Parts: sequence; C-alpha cells; structure tokens
Amino acid sequence: MVDIIKKFSKHLTAVEYPKQKTSWNIAGIITGQNAFYKFDVGGLTKVSKDKAYKTGNINTKAEKMVFEFKDKWVILDVEELNKYIEKNKKKDLQLKDLISKLEWNIILLKDKI
Repeated sequence: MVDIIKKFSKHLTAVEYPKQKTSWNIAGIITGQNAFYKFDVGGLTKVSKDKAYKTGNINTKAEKMVFEFKDKWVILDVEELNKYIEKNKKKDLQLKDLISKLEWNIILLKDKI
C-alpha cells in the first residue's frame, strides 16, 4: 500500500499523512487545483485478469476515493458516491458507470508527471 500512496503523492502538493490509523491514507492539493482533500488510496483487489474491486465505507473520513490503473488515476468524491449509493440502493457498483453518473470525478494521466 505504501507504494501506491507514494506514486499518488507525485500528483499532490501540501502533502500530509495521517498521524494515527484512519480511513484516509494521504491528504493534499491535486496539482493545478486549489482545494485540500483527504484521499482513500487503497489498492484494488484483483478477481481476474480484467476484473478487480475496491471496498469502501460510507463512514469514511476520506473525502475522495482514488483508483489506480496502468495509465491513470480515477478520483471520485466520497460524499457524492455515498448519496448515489443511498439513492439507488446499490452495493456493487461499476466504476465506468460511476464516472458517467457522478458529477465530481477527475482522471489524472500518469504520464503527465
């Protein structure tokens, strides 16, 4: 997990780490942006060659959830995600669907650093 946090930190300024065990892994400002966020950067668990999942908790202190892919990072807003889950009464979600249905999401290309 440390490796994924270190890689993601290259996209942040004003980086902070939690002082105690918590539901977020790193905080900072996304390069080129101006808001400070706490990020859940936990990795994906592979199920097969082309399918993986990530679990989350609606009571998290993280403000953004980060997904790592070979060529990009996908960042979703946790509050908006929780509202979507509550409204649609869903537990198993597809990231591609979330990207199109949620308003706040950012895709950071890895080769831009």
